[in-house]
Amino acid sequence: MQTGNVFPAYIPGLYSKSKYMCKGGGDMKKRGKRIAAVFLAAAMAMLPVGTVYGEEIQNGAEPATDDPAARREQEREAGYKIPADTNSLEGWPEGPAVYADSAVVMDMNTGAVLYEKQADEKHYPASITKVLSVLVALENSELTDEVTFSEDSVAFMEPGDASIGMTPGEVLSMEDALYAMLLASANEVSYAVAENVGQLMGGDYSTFIEKMNEKSQELGCTNSHWMNANGLHDEQHYTSARDMAKIASAVYQYDEFRKITQTLSYTIGPTNLVKENRVFQQNHKMLWPENENYYEYCTGGKTGYTDQARTTLVTFADNGETQLVAVVLYDFGNDAYVDTRAMFDYAFDNFDKVMLTDEKTPEEIESYQDMESYVLLPSGADFSDLDKEIEITDSQSRTGTVTYTYQGQNVGSADVVVTREYVEAENEESVSVTEKETETIRIPLIVRILIGAAAALVVVFIILFSVLKYRQIKRRKARRRRRQQMRKRQEMRKRRSDRSM
Repeated sequence: MQTGNVFPAYIPGLYSKSKYMCKGGGDMKKRGKRIAAVFLAAAMAMLPVGTVYGEEIQNGAEPATDDPAARREQEREAGYKIPADTNSLEGWPEGPAVYADSAVVMDMNTGAVLYEKQADEKHYPASITKVLSVLVALENSELTDEVTFSEDSVAFMEPGDASIGMTPGEVLSMEDALYAMLLASANEVSYAVAENVGQLMGGDYSTFIEKMNEKSQELGCTNSHWMNANGLHDEQHYTSARDMAKIASAVYQYDEFRKITQTLSYTIGPTNLVKENRVFQQNHKMLWPENENYYEYCTGGKTGYTDQARTTLVTFADNGETQLVAVVLYDFGNDAYVDTRAMFDYAFDNFDKVMLTDEKTPEEIESYQDMESYVLLPSGADFSDLDKEIEITDSQSRTGTVTYTYQGQNVGSADVVVTREYVEAENEESVSVTEKETETIRIPLIVRILIGAAAALVVVFIILFSVLKYRQIKRRKARRRRRQQMRKRQEMRKRRSDRSM
């Protein structure tokens, strides 16, 4: 298990220092070691314990055990005690306790965050990585494109890795490949899709990974870094619950994705190398009516698991009025479904959709670009309780984005057309700030005089140098002409002398 920010049971250099501080004989050495041990114990007792990438041990928790089952239960209970960050907001409905180390519920249309618990902590994503891989594939290929499997696309596989048994040289359609990625979580298919789409973009597999990182940043993700297209463990491959919700919200806008992610079973027919059908099922339990985890509003999702990431889960839900995505990271088996259900129920039961066109339009805004724009308010809250922030994206067209917040929490954003007065005021303020910055770096008069004098001396020096150089060249030319004339005279004298002889 990869952890971070956990202080070791040993401080480098401490023992060696105590050894050399007590050089007076065997007793002194023993006494030095005892003093060092006491100091170390006291220091460790005062140090906080925390984690990065998954494991959370609360202050005062019992030391971790070597028994995997007991350790898992310890982590599970410790995670459950961490409260949701949104519970600390005044006037915000109290959310459920969840076992996941990080969790978030986000409205996919507005970006409103209804529930969050350590949503910006970095964690290993495991196979929910494939949600981003599918997004990049959909943006840079067609469903009818061919996906050819290279030796590299299957050679990296290890026993136990999720797969549908593809072999080098086989060819699938992009559509079949995306089904295999999302339903069967096939790792070799994810690699092959990345490799082939990378080639379509004029590169290779690494080009696709670069595009994953670019797309992630474009969507506003600040705690993510991607090293592969399938989610197999890598120390530098990580994300956060908030970032994953942004990615999931973006890919959910594609009809093709929505169709694939809620499919229960799919069959890939015979290929150019294999004559049998490949049949696989949906892994997300909340979609299966006969499963105890079935959730009537669930419209799809993606599962993930590695030993380092624990259980990760992305889930989409639509109650006919609101479309939400829930993400849990570093969860524990079936708890991921229990946590997700609790968060969805909380969100659907405690927030009201408020249409922006039904409320008084702020004076800075001329109109909303989408008449269906809305915010999600905690039950009992009023639109007048909200704060707003407007960002102008194009001064010429006066377009921009308004983001509404309640107690600092994002409850929705919308594209707007702002008033001409607001644009002019913003431009004037920008000019004012620029002038102010210019004044702060204005050079004192005496310095400017000295600089001017120095510049003048340089100019004079250049002129004098040029004049002297010109005269020198002129003298050289004159001497050269005189020498030439002298040689001519000498030659004429010699010819006359020859004739006389």
